[in-house]
Amino acid sequence: MTAPEPLRLHAPSRRDAVVVDLPVVLAPMAGVTNAAFRQLCREQGAGIYVCEMITSRGLVVGDPKTRDMLTFDPGEKIRSVQLYGVDADVMADAARILIRDHAVDHIDLNFGCPVPKVTRKGGGGVLPYKRDRLRSIIRETVRAADEHGVPVTVKTRIGIDDAHETFLDAGRIAQEEGVAAIALHGRTVQQAYSGEANWSRIAELVQAVDIPVLGNGDIWEAEDALRMMAETGCAGVVIGRGCLGRPWLFGDLAAAFAGEGHRNRPTLGEVGAMLLRHAELLAGHMGELHGLTDLRKHMTWYFKGYPVGELRRQFAMVSSLDELRGLIARLDADAEFPVTELGTPRGRQGSPRGKVVLPYGWYDDTSGCELDLSAAEIGVSGG
Repeated sequence: MTAPEPLRLHAPSRRDAVVVDLPVVLAPMAGVTNAAFRQLCREQGAGIYVCEMITSRGLVVGDPKTRDMLTFDPGEKIRSVQLYGVDADVMADAARILIRDHAVDHIDLNFGCPVPKVTRKGGGGVLPYKRDRLRSIIRETVRAADEHGVPVTVKTRIGIDDAHETFLDAGRIAQEEGVAAIALHGRTVQQAYSGEANWSRIAELVQAVDIPVLGNGDIWEAEDALRMMAETGCAGVVIGRGCLGRPWLFGDLAAAFAGEGHRNRPTLGEVGAMLLRHAELLAGHMGELHGLTDLRKHMTWYFKGYPVGELRRQFAMVSSLDELRGLIARLDADAEFPVTELGTPRGRQGSPRGKVVLPYGWYDDTSGCELDLSAAEIGVSGG
C-alpha cells in the first residue's frame, strides 16, 4: 500500500480548513478522551484527537459540567469536538459557542451512539432514520460553523438494524449540505459493539459519495487499518476501542502508513512507564486524587494479557502518584508483550440488542421535522 494522502477537511467557504498528514482520527469516547488521554495519544503520532462528546443543549444553557469537559492541552493544534443534539437551532448555537468561546477548529456530529438512553429519545444512531430532521441539523450546523470557516464532519452507523439502513442517505445528505467528511462505523445500532464490523458497507459508501469517507470498526492493530483502507478505499480510519490501554497504536499507524515494519511490542516495564505518564497527565489536568481515580478504569486495558497477578487489584484502587510508582516498581519489568492478544477486541463488546429502544411510532415516517425531541438532550454530558 502506498502512503495515504493527508486528510483534508474543507469548510464550504474555506478549502483545506484542517489538514493532517496522518488520516487517523481518535474517536470520542465518553469518560476516556479527555485532554490527558488525547495528549498521550498525540505524543505517539499525528492525527486528529477528538474531545469527549458534548451535549449541545448543555453547552447552550451554560452547564458547568459540559463546560469543564471542554479542556484542551496547549499542544493541541487542532481542537476537535464531537457535538450531540436533536434540535437544529440548538446545534447551530452550540457550534458558534464552540468556535467563539473555545477556539474549536473542527466539529464532528454524533449520529451513531447506540446507548438506549439516547435512542429511546430519537437521538444518536437512530436519528438518521428521520431524513428531514437529519438534513436540517446538518445544514444549520454547517452554516453556523462556516461563519468562521470551520469544517463539520459526521459520524454514523449502517442503520438502526438490518431492516432499517440509513447510511447511504446519510452520506448523500451530508455531502449535499457541505459536510467535510463522513465516518461510518460498520455496525448497526442493534449490534452496538458486538459481532464483527461490516467493512463492505464502508466500501459501498465510498462509492456513493464524493466527500472523504473514514472507516471505523474492528481496528485493533495497524495492519487492520491498512487492510481496511485497501479493501474499502476509505480515506482514513477512526480509532476507538483499539487504543484503550494501547496509546502506542498511533505510533504503529504512523509507521505502517510510512511503509515501516516497526511495531511497538512493549515489555511490562514499558507499559508501566506509559501508565505513569498517563497518570501524570491526568493529575495535571484534574488534580492528583481525581486523576488517579479516573485512571483506575484504564488498568484492565493496560495490563490485558500481562502477568500482573495479585497486583492487579491494588492497581485498580490506586489513589496517588507515589502509590502508583511503588506498584509499578513491583512489576516484572522484563515480561514480554503478550502476542496472543494481537488482533483481539478491547473495551466493551456485549451482545446484540434484541430490539433497539425507540420513541413510540418512530417508523411511521422518515421525516421527523415535526417531532418534539427536546427531551432527547440526555443530561448535559453526553451518553
